[in-house]
Amino acid sequence: MALNVQHREGESGTALLYRFTKKVQHSGILKEARGRRFRKRVVNRNKRRISALHRETKKAEIELKKKLGLL
Repeated sequence: MALNVQHREGESGTALLYRFTKKVQHSGILKEARGRRFRKRVVNRNKRRISALHRETKKAEIELKKKLGLL
């Protein structure tokens, strides 16, 4: 997406820069770029399943230790 900001007659450089930054913020370019930069990769189904099973077993162990008074 290209943004075009023309220098207006009698406008200072700082005002032009301010107008440009506002236009960039409103366009959502920076938000999209950050989203692409820090996007998390999708974990495959098998790894998610294994992770969920591991969490369940750990949770069960903790509950058992609480019941036995070891925690």
